[in-house]
This record gives sequence, structure tokens and C-alpha cells, in this order.
Amino acid sequence: MPPLLKSLRPLDRFLRVEANSTALLLIAAVAALVWANWPGTHSYASVWETPVTAAHTLRFWVNDALMTLFFLVVGLEIRAELHEGILSDRRMAVLPFVAALGGILLPALIFVCVNPESPLRRGWAIPTATDIAFAVGVLTLLGKRVPRPLRVLLLTLAIVDDIAAVLVIALYYAQGFSTLGILIALGAIGAVVLCQRGGLQSPAWYLLPGVLLWYGLARAGIEPTLAGVILGLMTPVRSRHDAADSPVTRVKERVHPWVAFAVMPLFALANAGIDFGGLTTFSPSVYRVGIGIVLGLVLGKPLGIVLVTILCLKLKLCTLPGVLGWRHLLVLGCLGGIGFTMSIFIANLALPTPEVIALAKAAVLLGSLAAAACGLLLGRLLL
Repeated sequence: MPPLLKSLRPLDRFLRVEANSTALLLIAAVAALVWANWPGTHSYASVWETPVTAAHTLRFWVNDALMTLFFLVVGLEIRAELHEGILSDRRMAVLPFVAALGGILLPALIFVCVNPESPLRRGWAIPTATDIAFAVGVLTLLGKRVPRPLRVLLLTLAIVDDIAAVLVIALYYAQGFSTLGILIALGAIGAVVLCQRGGLQSPAWYLLPGVLLWYGLARAGIEPTLAGVILGLMTPVRSRHDAADSPVTRVKERVHPWVAFAVMPLFALANAGIDFGGLTTFSPSVYRVGIGIVLGLVLGKPLGIVLVTILCLKLKLCTLPGVLGWRHLLVLGCLGGIGFTMSIFIANLALPTPEVIALAKAAVLLGSLAAAACGLLLGRLLL
């Protein structure tokens, strides 16, 4: 059986979980907004800023500990795609790569043009991400009119976006490096390799090295959630003892539902609660952060994806699957502008004050909602 066909079954499961989690993610985001703006109460901020340990709040443990599981799923999906999915075939991988590249560069350029001054321009990566769950959920609403290659292309584009976001977080938003932290992280990676070579398959053996890797990255000044990506990319595709067994698939099937139905909604609940009453006191230069994010998601994403893809098609650098045409690219481009989870995550890292972060989150919500509405409308009209 061709590698691509063998990959369709786990891919279908991944798409189904993402689509089914969309409603819960939306409910959590709406609940956070209502909670944060409920008259006469400030409990939203006080709850999430509650100290859990001496140095860290409840929001920290959601954003920087639980979200490691989200990044683990990202790493596992990238690993699977690189081995036997679309990303394993260079000819087929070119299309989502160039589409994702256009959808990253143009939104970033728009944001920097609108926000040329430092430190606000550090938020250039906020409008470059695509939220898999929401994008797949909106595409699911279009029903049977959506051809399967478009679903696969959207998922692959989002995965490439995630790869880019991971690299940006690791290389651009790192806060200096600690030699001791790097050594701890490298030691943890070495322990994972030794466990794999020893044929240890139980996840329990990898728990301590995983925690040490997370701690080492945090100590080194690198975003600790990237420990999840590293562990996901290190997970073997085939077991040494059973050729039919895939540790990547096995771990992903165990962890992914917990991430989709618990971790991501909790992240939305902890981060989407924006007090709109506090968004009226900024200078015009700060409001440009929101303008850059909305324009990047609503205009930059679809234009970047469509224009760069068309250019590469004209240059014969890539080809579209036979059932797809320009109208499918337009829908793909709009859905690519649904940022949400990764965009909010990057906003927390990139911007200087809680007030500006709140403004950026409001812009992410507005831009993602507008992009979803455009994608749904164009899907109804064109597909």
C-alpha cells in the first residue's frame, strides 16, 4: 500500500478529534469573555493569578506546563507526517510549504509595517499562526462539499505553520541561555535515547527525562513547552519488537483526546478572558498592535497563501491535486487566518505588558472570527 494511503486512517482520526473539540474550545473562550466582563467582579484575573507555587501562578502552570502536552501532539503529528504522510513526499510537500510560507511572511510584513517601533514589533509572529482545531472545525461545517485533498492540505499547512512557530519561539523569543539549563536538557535527551535503545516502551520510563527536559529548557531561558515538541520528534515511528506497532500513533491516540478536550479548552479559559473595559486607555501607537494583528490574519494570511501558491504553480514548482482549483485556495487562505491558540501563546511571549497582551488577544479573537466567517461564506458560495 502506498505510504500516503497508509497514513490516511490515523489522519482521519486526528481530523475527527480536532473537529469534535472545536465546540468545546469555543465554549471555553466565550465563558472566559463572559467571566472577565461580568459586572462587579474581578475574580477572573484573581483566580488565574493565584500562586500555586512560590514563584508561579495557576496561569503559568496552564500555559507553560499543561501546554507541553499540546506541543507533544504537535511534535508527534510532525514526526508522523515526515515519515509517511504528505511531508514525506517532496513533490507533494512543496505545495503546503509554499502556501504556509506565504501565509507567514505577508502577515508578519503587514504587522511590522503597522508597528515599526520596538518593542511592539516583537509581536510580528502573532498573526502568522493557524489554529488546527478551529480551522478544521469551520471546514467541517461546510459538509460533504469539501473534497478530501482540501482537508489534508489545510491540516498540512497548519502543521507547517506549527513548525515555523516552534522555530520562532525557540530562536527569537528565547530569553538568554543558561549553560546549566542546556546541560540538564541535553542530559534528559540522552536519557530518552538510552531508554529507546534499551527497548523500554512504557511511557512511565520517559516521564522523569521529560520533566528534566522541561526544567532544563526553562532554566536555560528557552520556552519549556518546546520539550513536548522535542519528545514528539524523538518518538519512534516503528517499534523495535513489533514492526506493525507505531509508538508515534499509540502515544498520539492516548494523549491527543486529553489535549483536545481538556488542555486546549483550559488554555482558552485561562487566556481568552479579556476585560474590554480596559482596552480604552491606550495610546494610538499601542492600538496599532491590534490593527496589525487583525490585518495580518484577515488579509495577510489569505493573500499570502493564495498569491505565493499561484506564483509557484505558474513557475511549476508545485502542483495542485486534480480536484482542487483557485476557489479552494481562497477558502484555504481564509481558514488559514484563524490563529487563536498559537497566536495567543505567542502574544504572551512577545509583548511587554499585560495590558498590551490583552489588546493583542482581543485582536486575535476578532481577526480569527472574521477569518472564519470569510472562509465559511466563501465555502458556501464557491464549493
